[in-house]
Amino acid sequence: MYDVKSYRLSEGDVQLSGHFKLHEFQCSDGSDVIFVSPALVDILESIRVHFGAAVSITSAYRTDAYNARVKDSSKKSKHCEGLAADIQVAGHTPREVYDYACQLLGDHGGVGIYDTFVHVDVRANKSRWKG
Repeated sequence: MYDVKSYRLSEGDVQLSGHFKLHEFQCSDGSDVIFVSPALVDILESIRVHFGAAVSITSAYRTDAYNARVKDSSKKSKHCEGLAADIQVAGHTPREVYDYACQLLGDHGGVGIYDTFVHVDVRANKSRWKG
């Protein structure tokens, strides 16, 4: 299993990597605690560097209560463990991002392609899907 770190909302300006700050991973419900896997941050940083374009995180950590309100979300969502992010890369299609994320994650991690975004997670096993 991947390491997950716990932070407080007040630490939102903490730089987690060259291009990502903690506040980008916070739950949309404004909860105080934020869980983030450093391995997830590393994958997102690799995507950012590969494409040379901004990566927008549309959803990362979710509390169980918030996740229950997200349409079609899994009760076992990796977002609730701080292991997942839904992303968009400026100037690039979800297909381009999906293909690179699959290459990057190899035989592990989850990658799902949707009409407007790509889901990336750092689960131990390999999972690929179209949403």
